[in-house]
Amino acid sequence: MADRSHDALEQVYAAKSADELSAAYAAWAAGYDRDTLTSGYCLPFQALSWLARHVRPDAGPVLDAGCGTGLSGPYLKALGYGPVEGLDFSQSMLDLAAARGAYDALKRATLGETLPWADGHFAAFLSTGVFTEGHAPASSLSELCRITRPGGMAVFTVRDTIFASGGFAGVIADLGARGVWRRVEQSPPFRAFALDEPDVLVTAHVFEVLA
Repeated sequence: MADRSHDALEQVYAAKSADELSAAYAAWAAGYDRDTLTSGYCLPFQALSWLARHVRPDAGPVLDAGCGTGLSGPYLKALGYGPVEGLDFSQSMLDLAAARGAYDALKRATLGETLPWADGHFAAFLSTGVFTEGHAPASSLSELCRITRPGGMAVFTVRDTIFASGGFAGVIADLGARGVWRRVEQSPPFRAFALDEPDVLVTAHVFEVLA
């Protein structure tokens, strides 16, 4: 990864508060797509494989949770999904996502807090590159399940370095034990960047929401 984009990524990972993270993304927003795609960032596209495997395009609304600049949006639409809605905590990123013209609705919201949708609104949610260092907490998964209908699907990635330390193992197990969801599929760890950052590994998780 080029020095400039590497520095931007390090600023994102080093953020110690929501304000610091928001500022880091605001500073990086204009160059984010070029920098990450040049480094082979594949998660916004790769995760669509799991969504397409388990969710029919006509199933209903799909949420791109932590949509960032909206890289997934045009490809969700190309696959026939819709309506497609997105959320992100960064207004700078949402402005870029809106310019793609692929989202039926975009809302500024923060994962880990109450989300501005009714219970069971979505047929599925997709979240990639969001559950990593200094980003959305594991507790976000419960609220994302709340706004996903019974029988809907959850597709998300978690970086390997925070799966245990970030509480994801515990939250995932608890949601299963309480009958909120059931596991459908889990990938082996794979690279988030096809070209650079070989140590950034993630695992994809797919669950069916039950209640």
